[in-house]
Amino acid sequence: MKIAISAVEGSLDSQVDPRFGRAAWFLLIETETGELYETVDNSIGKEAAHGAGISAAALVADKGVQAVLTGRVGPKAVPVLEKANVQIINNIRGSIRDVVADFSGAAQPESSPETVQTDDTGRKCYGTGPGRGMGRGQGHGQSRR
Repeated sequence: MKIAISAVEGSLDSQVDPRFGRAAWFLLIETETGELYETVDNSIGKEAAHGAGISAAALVADKGVQAVLTGRVGPKAVPVLEKANVQIINNIRGSIRDVVADFSGAAQPESSPETVQTDDTGRKCYGTGPGRGMGRGQGHGQSRR
């Protein structure tokens, strides 16, 4: 199985980068052999003002991986990975070498996009109190007497 792991540096001795979209590197590993077959520089995504997760998801999906191991995949990247049939495995930490050894030698964990907090209703969630403000003249300001 080909997997992508978000990494702080471009080597097996690196630590897992907890941020998927803004990870500095993706290490592409063949789990049957434990071989690192490609390092992918994600400096463009790391420095992006917005859309880093979507770009990173498209990047690894185009590389043909079957799974992504990372600290957390954001809500905008999840649909891109799911559409490409890439398994999402969140909450990964530690050294890349240890993660590869654990992943290669164990039963494959379940996908975990549900760890991403999303609002599936598509509605904006505002507080219930009167202090919403937003330039609508709702604030009472400071009274001067």
